[in-house]
Amino acid sequence: MNHVLDRISADGRVAIVRLRSLGDAVLSTPAIHLLKTARPDLRIAVIIEDRFAEVYAGNPDIDAILSPGVRVLRQFRPDLCLNLHGGPVSARLTALSGAKWRAGFAHYANRWAYNVEIPTAQQILGITRKVHTAEHLASAMFFLGVRRREIPRARLFTTPGALPDLLPQYAVIHPTASHPSKAWPSPFFFNIAKHLKRTQNLQPVFIGGPSEDLSPFQIWPTFSNAPLDQVKRVLQGATLFIGNDSGPAHMAAAFGVPVVVLFGPSDEVTWAPWRTSGEALAARGPIHNITEAQVQQALDRLLVHAG
Repeated sequence: MNHVLDRISADGRVAIVRLRSLGDAVLSTPAIHLLKTARPDLRIAVIIEDRFAEVYAGNPDIDAILSPGVRVLRQFRPDLCLNLHGGPVSARLTALSGAKWRAGFAHYANRWAYNVEIPTAQQILGITRKVHTAEHLASAMFFLGVRRREIPRARLFTTPGALPDLLPQYAVIHPTASHPSKAWPSPFFFNIAKHLKRTQNLQPVFIGGPSEDLSPFQIWPTFSNAPLDQVKRVLQGATLFIGNDSGPAHMAAAFGVPVVVLFGPSDEVTWAPWRTSGEALAARGPIHNITEAQVQQALDRLLVHAG
């Protein structure tokens, strides 16, 4: 089979459209690493909204981080434009990219934008089970011509910087979520923080994004709406992470931090921690059905294993 990557000349250019969502951006990095490892000669650009660009900062697999826009994309002059986002805006960018090959998943909407249609991960991998998001994205690279191999951990990179008021051993807690149905109750997280401090002498550290209220946790260090590069440094140094299904959970997993992630309506198979020690606790019904005892036991198991 004459794969697309076999038809791109040496020192060719690939533009990968991702646009948004913190967790999705993090989980695209294993696929990008597979591509760069297979073709280190390629110049790879990622098209991402500015607020998520820090996910890719310092990543040696990526040669350019571009803001979404037809002009800036065409100036990059990609040979291949790969849409890993799938929405109408990303499809339009792909269609107008000027790339000879325009690729996207065939089972998504907006197939009109592509002249290379990527099958499902199940078809590519020859399996019938549900796949993790990292597998789904990596399968696109296998279809395009990357040799099949183990899919690595996500990759994040940090720059040196001080983290004030943090003890050497601390646990990062992310108590908020993009939707109330995905958020475990704040009092439960408060009690878990006390449990970690009392039983493990771990300093609780709370993180939250824009408009996320961390006021119930002010007796401990909090990073509210902190720059993403600072959040990366906080997560990299953590002993463990606990939080709702969210982007920071995937960031922690990328650094190999043991994680406990709580799932309400989202799918724990598709979004579980990738390539790190961790537990995904799925609610049967509303997320508050997950008990504090279940979370404490999961955390204690992780700490015993890490020790």
